[in-house]
Amino acid sequence: MPKPDKLDEIFRMQELLTKKIGINLTDLSPDEKIKWALNYSRAMTQELAEFVDSFPWKWWAKYQKFDEQNARVEIVDLFHFLVSLAQTLGMTAGDIYDGYVKKNEVNHKRQESGYAVKDHADSRHI
Repeated sequence: MPKPDKLDEIFRMQELLTKKIGINLTDLSPDEKIKWALNYSRAMTQELAEFVDSFPWKWWAKYQKFDEQNARVEIVDLFHFLVSLAQTLGMTAGDIYDGYVKKNEVNHKRQESGYAVKDHADSRHI
């Protein structure tokens, strides 16, 4: 039996967890979509702060050490909320993959051209 696509599996697992928590992200009203998009964005901000705290950022403190294991856990936590945010906006693993491929191509073109001018239209097709 073939293994499932890893990103598809992450999206499936996150949907189960979200429902277990008591949140149904399908068929959200516009107001509920805004509410959950903001909730997940705020949660990601907190997780990002926890990630930053894994690093010895206090240049004046000698006691700090880099906690790489915690940094890795915080990245996973960020990803949980990022997937939930994508699902809130109705995105699938396939949507993320397709968008990533298209945006990656845009970013390569930007680098090849020197990215001297911001073209707001170069990502509208994503």
